[in-house]
Amino acid sequence: MSETKETGVRAAIQAFHKAFDDGFTGPAEYATEDWNHINPYGGRDRGREATLKTVRQVHQTFLKGTTDTIEDMDIRFATTDVAVATVISVMSPFTSPDGVKHGVERHIRTFVVTKRGDRWLIMQDHNTTIVDLSR
Repeated sequence: MSETKETGVRAAIQAFHKAFDDGFTGPAEYATEDWNHINPYGGRDRGREATLKTVRQVHQTFLKGTTDTIEDMDIRFATTDVAVATVISVMSPFTSPDGVKHGVERHIRTFVVTKRGDRWLIMQDHNTTIVDLSR
């Protein structure tokens, strides 16, 4: 595995998390045009523009000011130009649309990152809340 390849994949994922923290206000230069996003509630958006419309809406409402900090990331390469990354992150408190107050939460997200031209871009992400069932 090339350190340069892994660095490119990490950079795309870090750019996604920076965009999350900023409310997805800027262009999604870290994602492909056919980016698919699956949120923790099971909703799915197909395409970069549809995904941005949704994530911008939720970050202007119930996720406004919420941050998501990478805790751990591992990357595996399916081919020389496709990587799968698993990211554990810590999300700051928020209140969901149903009125439930969420404290600090951990999430696990799977990213499919592909090389398009000379850039590594997110093609798909799937976010799941980590629930502690031992409580």
